[in-house]
Amino acid sequence: MNALGDRFAPEFVWGVATSSYQIEGATTEDGRGPSIWDVFAARPGRTHRGHDGAVAVDHYHRWRQDVALIDQLGLDAYRFSIAWPRIQPEGAGAVEPRGLAFYDRLVDGLLEVGIEPWPTLFHWDLPQALEDAGGWPRRETAERFADYAEIVVDALGDRVRHWTTLNEPWCAAFLGYGSGVHAPGRTEPAAALAASHHLHLAHGLALERIRARRPDVEVGVTLNLYAVSPADDTGRHDDAVRRIDGLMNRWFLDPILLGRYPQDVLDDVAGVGGTDVIGDEDLTVIGAPVDFLGVNYYTRHVVAAGPWPGSAEVEFVSRDWPKTASGWDIDPEGLGEVLARVRRDYPPVPIYITENGAAFDDVLGVDGRVRDDDRIDFLRRHLTVLADAIEDGVDVRGYFAWSLLDNFEWAEGYRKRFGIVYVDFETLERTPKDSAHWFGALARQTAKERR
Repeated sequence: MNALGDRFAPEFVWGVATSSYQIEGATTEDGRGPSIWDVFAARPGRTHRGHDGAVAVDHYHRWRQDVALIDQLGLDAYRFSIAWPRIQPEGAGAVEPRGLAFYDRLVDGLLEVGIEPWPTLFHWDLPQALEDAGGWPRRETAERFADYAEIVVDALGDRVRHWTTLNEPWCAAFLGYGSGVHAPGRTEPAAALAASHHLHLAHGLALERIRARRPDVEVGVTLNLYAVSPADDTGRHDDAVRRIDGLMNRWFLDPILLGRYPQDVLDDVAGVGGTDVIGDEDLTVIGAPVDFLGVNYYTRHVVAAGPWPGSAEVEFVSRDWPKTASGWDIDPEGLGEVLARVRRDYPPVPIYITENGAAFDDVLGVDGRVRDDDRIDFLRRHLTVLADAIEDGVDVRGYFAWSLLDNFEWAEGYRKRFGIVYVDFETLERTPKDSAHWFGALARQTAKERR
């Protein structure tokens, strides 16, 4: 038996996570409208080798097989996202019943084998029609999201107990509208800030609608959080740490958990524009208490001040540490720091680790086995830190490994494998990796009283 498993309570939730555009495929079937990722990926040079999610790993047709994999691993929960363009092809107005029917079947299929569905309403695949109208920098997009949330919850809320409004709004706002490396590929700093606010507002408005329709369910939001450290202990880099922590962590934690934006970050971005969209009553809506906070953790940021005194630049420093295939430092201790910080600086809130995982250069052996010991070590080390945090009093109630399947990894296309299940991208055959067997055994040990 694994001693690590003994450190988690029987009620601890063990699951895996995916997202719609990364796995579903079938982008033109059953009335689905185009998303910003369909359009972005079709532009030359935007994704690795022009890869797109048109087929992805064909979860839309193979979902029963994928549910069976989760069941075979003995996991409690499946975190997936719902594709807005399947539900409302134009992002507003008419509902596509075939899109709702797909998720209806998926939810029923999960429940039939005792797996709890954990849907996320938005994991970056905004309907292109809404982007054509201005996208997340426009307030109307937040209002349309609330309408969409109500439609989905009306359809599935009698069976789904846990709802996540947004996944990683930082990425949607700043990678999509700031750096342009994600869809829709815009490089407009003011638009990125406006988008971040309207994503917050979308969360708050959806929370209101869901609670009005289904007061018996739990609603939360998922943020990607980072430990942020200075390049050295001279003190010269402390303001760089403050600024990066402000934009990456506090800009999202503070409005949702405290009902306000951090003043120092407002001061930092005063000359950029985009914050004039913040309405007088918005933060009351945004800051309504959540039932849980989802935390996605992958790595730490180490930062340094710019090359001359008073410089506003910040440099991200690469350390001589073991790295994943994505080039990210493997730093489990950062997860503990993130969790301790949420506990210390914010009101009490139940936490779920909604994503944690790593890409490695996995190879399917001639014997049909994928020996991904590096991923097992990654998961074990992070879960050990998580167990320490729980013992220190952090209220963490579950862990979702990213990801169930190798899939379309956004701008990286199909060259990064995050799955605990190997996918042959030519045949789409699924093969559980050694990490899947390890993770499933750990989950079954901990939850042996329930499954």
